[in-house]
Amino acid sequence: MIEISITLLVPLLSLLILFSLKQWWSRRHFPPGPPSLPILGNAWALQARDNEDILKKLAEKYGNIYTLWLGNQPVVVLSGFKAVKEGLVRYGEEFGGRTLTAFFLSRGKGRGIVFSNGHIWKKQRQIGNASLRLLGLGNKVIEHQIKEGAQQLIEIFARSKGQPFDPSLPLMNSVCNVICAFSFGHQFAFKDKRFRKLVEDITTLVRTAGRIFHLLYEAIPWLMKHLPGPHQKGLESAECILSLGREEIERHKQYQSLHEPQDFIDFYLLQIEKNKNDPNSVFGEENLACCLLELFVAGADTTHSSLMWAVLLLANHPDIQEKVHKEIEDVFGASGSISYDDRHKLPYTNAVIHETQRTKYILFIPIPRQSLRDVKMWGFHIPKGSIVLADLRSVLLDPEEWETPDEFNPNHFLDKDGNFQTREAFLPFGAGQRVCLGEKLSRIEMFTILTSLLRTFHFQLPEGVKKLNEKPIITMGLSPYPYKICAVPYHTS
Repeated sequence: MIEISITLLVPLLSLLILFSLKQWWSRRHFPPGPPSLPILGNAWALQARDNEDILKKLAEKYGNIYTLWLGNQPVVVLSGFKAVKEGLVRYGEEFGGRTLTAFFLSRGKGRGIVFSNGHIWKKQRQIGNASLRLLGLGNKVIEHQIKEGAQQLIEIFARSKGQPFDPSLPLMNSVCNVICAFSFGHQFAFKDKRFRKLVEDITTLVRTAGRIFHLLYEAIPWLMKHLPGPHQKGLESAECILSLGREEIERHKQYQSLHEPQDFIDFYLLQIEKNKNDPNSVFGEENLACCLLELFVAGADTTHSSLMWAVLLLANHPDIQEKVHKEIEDVFGASGSISYDDRHKLPYTNAVIHETQRTKYILFIPIPRQSLRDVKMWGFHIPKGSIVLADLRSVLLDPEEWETPDEFNPNHFLDKDGNFQTREAFLPFGAGQRVCLGEKLSRIEMFTILTSLLRTFHFQLPEGVKKLNEKPIITMGLSPYPYKICAVPYHTS
């Protein structure tokens, strides 16, 4: 038996050594990175658990361009302002592809805007930009809807009567309904069963992304798609959101207003009609459904997390919150209407919002890009087909760009005279060809909702609580742990 075991073991070890040598030789020109395991790669390296700085530590050890392996797929990570800017701007076209990873491909099929490529991506992005201009960002329709949602939030917060409550669900309902208004042409009552299911599905899908089961699915999809686990719930939630989108599309087809589109579905169906005789048209109902899925997951969750961080930070820093109250009161008093265009009149408030998005950036693992051509960058060879991750959080915390990168300090966005100043390294929405489509919508939501709440309430810590936890829950995103605050009515003199 011992001789048989040795006879079997020797060739297996020899094969493993040969495989490892071949792997090392084929990867010798890639940027350095942590050791990887056969088949699995080193997806384990991204399992941060309670350490949101794991990417920062990898960059400190291996440099501002380093390589991780997802199975046998190279993942080149760009870290710090200089590397990220060069990758997204100078090599924006070369790194302009989107990786069709197994998890997202299983539902999106390469459709939509975020996870599409080439001609499909260009046309879907064009229609996204055009619809945003037509339906709201140019004529203040969306801003009016956001203000209505903010007024609902004020009423909900007021019902707490200054007692501790969790603001998460009201904020999520509000930002989700903004996407509903833009996409479907109507908002839901917060108690509506379909709306509650939509919010639940968005939350489930977001919490799945970036966890170990998701990463294992990307590395070995042929196995993971047959195994039970949280990844299956995430995929089921994605399918439910797609189904809701398809229901709304059918409803719109029955009551068409194509010549005067009232929402994104109307606008998209109009493009389908205009291009119905074009055999090369990429406009179709499944592409539309995938666009709706992306709008809800990317648009609602990111803004919700940013608002949750803003409320938490203001409660933890009452001195900063008081300065915001005073600025709003000095400029607008108790009753003057505030619009997004008024942000220039509120430089300190504007700086606080920007600093929230900088210091509490909401993505841990950025949405992956793909190199469309071979690239030589900083002396490293990045071959065509490589996944490229631009670590935007490393830019927002880059010690070479920010005076106190790890502190919540609104002065980062103020000049010596107290005027608001933009910063080149402020890139929470990315840069280059794939810059976030919903950037302006998110900016309007953040400003409108926060100024509406802050002119009405003080956010205070519950009795006995000295400080809210500023450590994030780490998935693909970075969201705060559940917390309670007191919304105490703010009485102006």
